[in-house]
Amino acid sequence: MKRVYNFAAGPSAMPIEVLQKAADEMVSYGDSGMSVMEMSHRSSYFIDILHEAKSLLKELMNVPDNYEILFLQGGASTQFSMVPLNLLAKSNKCDFMITGSWAKKAYQESARYGEAKIIASSEDKTFSYIPKVDPKDFTPDADFFHICVNNTIFGTRFKPENLPETGNVPLVGDMSSNILSEVYDVSKFGLIYAGAQKNMGPAGVTVVIIRKDLLGHAKDFTPTMLNYKIHADNDSSYNTPPCFSIYVCKLVYEWVKANGGVAGMEKANKEKAEVLYNYIDSSKLYKGTVVPEDRSLMNVTFITGSDELDALFVKESKKNGMENLKGHRSVGGMRASIYNAMPMAGVEALIDFMKKFESENA
Repeated sequence: MKRVYNFAAGPSAMPIEVLQKAADEMVSYGDSGMSVMEMSHRSSYFIDILHEAKSLLKELMNVPDNYEILFLQGGASTQFSMVPLNLLAKSNKCDFMITGSWAKKAYQESARYGEAKIIASSEDKTFSYIPKVDPKDFTPDADFFHICVNNTIFGTRFKPENLPETGNVPLVGDMSSNILSEVYDVSKFGLIYAGAQKNMGPAGVTVVIIRKDLLGHAKDFTPTMLNYKIHADNDSSYNTPPCFSIYVCKLVYEWVKANGGVAGMEKANKEKAEVLYNYIDSSKLYKGTVVPEDRSLMNVTFITGSDELDALFVKESKKNGMENLKGHRSVGGMRASIYNAMPMAGVEALIDFMKKFESENA
């Protein structure tokens, strides 16, 4: 069986053990005689899968008891609407830090429903850093403060120790591309959301972790399917949930637990990122595009300084068994997404290729 090293930003590489387990259970899950794709979402089999997935995620992320875990549909982009519709309940004000395209889209959506304020932006330098902020600039009575914790396109991240201190204002975090990658204190957030297809499972399911006191305040014109409380009251099964995607997420959670939990993932991810960034920094051809202190552990962005060489790099990398190293269409260059499922061997293979390419083209 031929497998490439898949550096895609999402849908992304998944643990081979998870793929094999899903394949083994594809035709019949347990003694059900059915695939998970076939069974009723009201069946005891799927209800057990759903509850186990929720329990595992709660354990892995140390989610406090006063939070609800939801498995929803519509991707993180739907959360751009759900967050303001549900949380703009008192002052109708919210604060944003614009550190990339997704944070900007989230801001634009909230601005449709309330008074959205940009506290800081790094757009002036192509989102290559996380801005420093002064808490006195925060809106004291805001209903929420939104950040994109890891910026998939540009390769920056808010480190766990550098989250904005928002006081009584709920912090909302888009963790689509770094959930389960390193230890974050969930209690510092009012709400976390994450599309699964980058670091947690296949496309089709979005996880929301929401503090329970934030439920039940949706605007009166909020569509039923966009109301968090409806989904919480119905155990993420108000309508047919994305059953198979939830099942695979459960398998991923089991894999993470078996490999040291989130702390184990963090250790491995920091080692992978350090090796790759150290090589880029020592190279005469490649240049990282993010200030060192704000670099993502998940999405490593770099350039050669020549569009022609960048294109050749991507072309040649494919011939060497590496896929999806082309940077996002909006920025160009290269991007190596080294999520939890990417082994150190993949990073080492990439560096070996980079060295060879540099010797031939520098």
